Amino acid sequence: MNILVVNGSPSGKNSITLHTALYLEKKFPDQKFTYLDAASRIHGLQKDFSPAAEALSGADMILFSYPVYTFIATSQLHQFIRLIKENNVDLKGKVASQITTSKHFYDITAHNYVRDNCFDLGMNYIPGLSADMDDLLKEKGQKEACEYFKHLLWCVRNKVFERQVLHERKPLVEEVDVPRTHVQPKNDKDVVILVDSSNTNPTLDAMVRRFQSKLPFKTRVIDLGTFGFKGGCLGCFRCAATGHCIYKDGFEDLLRNSIQKTDSIIMAFNIQDHSMGVRFKLYDDRQFCNGHRTVTTGMPMGYIITGNLDAEENLRMIIAGRGQVGGNYIAGTATNQTDPEKEIDQLALNLEYALDTGLQRTSNFLGIGGMKIFRDLIYLMQGMMKADHRYYKSHGLYDDFPQKQRGTIFKMKLVGILMNSPKLMAKAGDKVTEGMVGPYRKVVDNA
Repeated sequence: MNILVVNGSPSGKNSITLHTALYLEKKFPDQKFTYLDAASRIHGLQKDFSPAAEALSGADMILFSYPVYTFIATSQLHQFIRLIKENNVDLKGKVASQITTSKHFYDITAHNYVRDNCFDLGMNYIPGLSADMDDLLKEKGQKEACEYFKHLLWCVRNKVFERQVLHERKPLVEEVDVPRTHVQPKNDKDVVILVDSSNTNPTLDAMVRRFQSKLPFKTRVIDLGTFGFKGGCLGCFRCAATGHCIYKDGFEDLLRNSIQKTDSIIMAFNIQDHSMGVRFKLYDDRQFCNGHRTVTTGMPMGYIITGNLDAEENLRMIIAGRGQVGGNYIAGTATNQTDPEKEIDQLALNLEYALDTGLQRTSNFLGIGGMKIFRDLIYLMQGMMKADHRYYKSHGLYDDFPQKQRGTIFKMKLVGILMNSPKLMAKAGDKVTEGMVGPYRKVVDNA
């Protein structure tokens, strides 16, 4: 087969992920590998997409290769997928798969994003390889890569492809009433609404205006569509030690002084390519100047969305995951699927309560699991990611290391000895569970 590796890493030939594909090319010499640097050449491809269209059309298999950036693929690969669709490149019937490297922080949502877009293009999709950044350096990782590719070839020969799950897409509500009068604003809070004028519509504009009329706080609209981004995150890690981005386009000042110093952030977007769109992804990736620091913890957030969000399971998971990992209470997601006016009003009401009371919610698996991955990563790489390490240390994010909880470990060893003895357990009877619940009863009694 002619396998086209679409390199979605802004590092180009220095991509760690790309080297897994290069390794597979050496191990499977019967296959023809060609390469397209989609991310590092994205500016040129925006001007002339014909070289990429020709390479895509001539391939039997498209193998997307990229590092996971902020829940999904890189913003450059986002733009590349948008260009495929805008240029009407016919990929129907071609085989697609993907290779990613990451620390497994929401790699599942990245894979789902690429898979869903492959389905849009009528491609036959085979599940990809999600590798740790260091896997290729280990014998186990090399074996896993080869086993993945062997299975990939077997799936092609036997036409075993993943089935697309089709979701019902109901007609959307286009007309949204915007009250002529605003509620009396309180002056003690400041709410930022992020929009992208390059990917908006009249319905979304009306929804934003209705939200502003219903929320009793000052609101500011910041348009990412007109901001002069010089480019997407390069993955250069220059910001790891200093906390400052290599670009000098003013984004860092906008982010830290106009957005993150507010009391709440609302993201208003039209669903595009199963995501928030290219500009919002660019915004997300460029926030890496904050490293892995959850600098907006405690800030309530909300979403105003046009499109069939109910049919976008992966996007809903990303929205939930962002709130959980960031420690942000999601005050609501107002859409134009059924009753946008009611949902907008509820979002405004809920956000008002959250801002007035300082409402926060406990984390679930999406937040706790994600932060444990970050915790372990930063502790291991503290010598390079100095700004992250200082933040994690000062905010007590290392305090839940289990090896530090020696008292609990010792108690559990005693309980284990007790439970391994039938005689002792017979004598103890219900006292074991009574002992476990005792501290909780004390809290209730003292309430």
